[in-house]
Amino acid sequence: MKKFLFDLFPVILFFGIFKWGQGNPADAQALLGNYLSGFMAGGAVQESHAPILLATAVAMLASFGQIGYMLLRRKKVDAMLWISLVIITVFGGATIYFNNPTFIKWKPTILYWCFGAGLLGAQFLFRKNLIKTMLGAQISLPEPVWFKLNLSWATFFVVMGIVNLCVAFAFGLSEAAWVNFKLFGFTALMIIFAVGQSLFLSKYIKETP
Repeated sequence: MKKFLFDLFPVILFFGIFKWGQGNPADAQALLGNYLSGFMAGGAVQESHAPILLATAVAMLASFGQIGYMLLRRKKVDAMLWISLVIITVFGGATIYFNNPTFIKWKPTILYWCFGAGLLGAQFLFRKNLIKTMLGAQISLPEPVWFKLNLSWATFFVVMGIVNLCVAFAFGLSEAAWVNFKLFGFTALMIIFAVGQSLFLSKYIKETP
């Protein structure tokens, strides 16, 4: 649970800062103008874009903070954190530079598709099951089950990327609705899927007498 919250830290901050910016758009606009105007192509920030731009900047700082904290404590940084850092730097940076929230709305999709592609690529190109690599020391499963487990997680990530695009662009929802779904919707879907996987695996786990 502690690791889950640690990984979710930038998303939680993104949500909190966005909500604060919604209630204080002029203050959010002023902060961006004071500290980030030099990094923006146009220099000026629209008040309507200020909450999500400020939230993006804070989430980027939080992602760098995560990596820095792990390195300072001489702990191994998960590949997922490095991938997330690169993607939020690229798409978050583009959001701020072009003063356009479209880029940050694509970020979850690119992140999930990278995870899915990594699982599938390792499986079919290198014959390496990454899910087994992560969980093999904790649970023993037949090889066909490991394959199904790896494929199901890859499919889940691909679907999550599509869901993000639908919520962000296809359904005509507000920016606030997408931010809410980014934290609560994706977290709920992840928990539901993980619980489903646990129930699926329970029949393969033998109790110790």
